[in-house]
Amino acid sequence: MSTRLLLISDTHIPGRARALPAAVRTAADAADLIVHAGDWVAASVLDDLEQHGDVLGVYGNNDGPDLRARLPEVARREIEGVRFAVVHETGDAQRRHARADAAYSDADVVVFGHSHIPWDTVTPGGLRLLNPGSPTDRRRQPRCTMMTAVVSDAALIDVELHQI
Repeated sequence: MSTRLLLISDTHIPGRARALPAAVRTAADAADLIVHAGDWVAASVLDDLEQHGDVLGVYGNNDGPDLRARLPEVARREIEGVRFAVVHETGDAQRRHARADAAYSDADVVVFGHSHIPWDTVTPGGLRLLNPGSPTDRRRQPRCTMMTAVVSDAALIDVELHQI
């Protein structure tokens, strides 16, 4: 078996866009699991994504009480033998690897957001850190982004950053 993932974060709707971009909706329809690392801003974005498939998400610093009532600060799920943690914020990049190794020693992969900067690294402890950027607010990045990945045979494979 394999599980296709869509990884997104920091949609900031309606502040940065009126709705999810068509590319995100298409990728959501193709995914077995949609992972959102917070800063939805409007609960309607969660409702929308749930119409496209199974959603694993967390709230971010810009999410209000409605989203915080529906989502955890940290979400964990084992997928095909790979242990995932999803969180919005991991702090500044300078000590991110050490903090993540300490905080998520029970995970194999951490999906995070907040910075809007795509990130794909492995910590000294072997933890994979993924930030898909933002599909609606590129900030200082050249393009808006999202990620796709596949979990198969207890391994995360085919991690790909997509520009929108």
